[in-house]
Amino acid sequence: MEWRSVIGELDLGVERIVASLSALTEEDVRGPSALPGWSRGHVATHIARNADSLWNLLEWARTGVETPQYASREARNAALAEGAGRKRDELVEDVLATAARFAEQARTLPEEAWNAPVRAMQGWYHPAWYSVMRRWHEVEAHHVDLAAGYGPADWPEPYVRWALPSTLTAMAALPETQRVGLAGYRITATDSGESADLGWTPGGPEASGSGRALLGWLSGRSDGAGVALRPDGPLPEPPPWPHAAADPF
Repeated sequence: MEWRSVIGELDLGVERIVASLSALTEEDVRGPSALPGWSRGHVATHIARNADSLWNLLEWARTGVETPQYASREARNAALAEGAGRKRDELVEDVLATAARFAEQARTLPEEAWNAPVRAMQGWYHPAWYSVMRRWHEVEAHHVDLAAGYGPADWPEPYVRWALPSTLTAMAALPETQRVGLAGYRITATDSGESADLGWTPGGPEASGSGRALLGWLSGRSDGAGVALRPDGPLPEPPPWPHAAADPF
């Protein structure tokens, strides 16, 4: 999907997050999310701080002055802990304001800056425009993590059409040692025909399902419902997601 049109998709995704948050009580906000050890307040705070962090990468591209996503991992964690206990309306306001700030930065970034290389917190480089795509993962996956009634079945079709092939391509580029339980597998989307061979050889194990079912499983946002294995057996553990983009330049 063309990255410029994704900015509008992000606006819609944040609107959905805000609707989910606004329907929660104060007690709900302090309750557990789908992420171990995180409350829903942690997830909402992370969504906001992620917008700030990716704004930093676009600012790096705009100015040419290196601006890391976060000052440090410790600073990232401290900001998350500090913000998690806020009231619901404060969290909503933060998610909205930071998303609007990121969208404005994206929409006004000079064209010549879009291909400037910037660095993810994990250390890998990508062109500035890919920050928009990374934000899409964050908005859709962490909405699910709020455990507030939104799941992979609710993901917009444009997101699934982009994210599943992107995930398969990135997984295929992983070293064998990083493929965890999927080393040696072929993964195939039964609706689109997209596939990835993770060291698969003829007669080897295969996992298949709709693109939506596969993305929910591979991203850790579902238990693998709708995914079939051949030969039968328990679903293997996917590698940590999302992965570094495969040759984004």
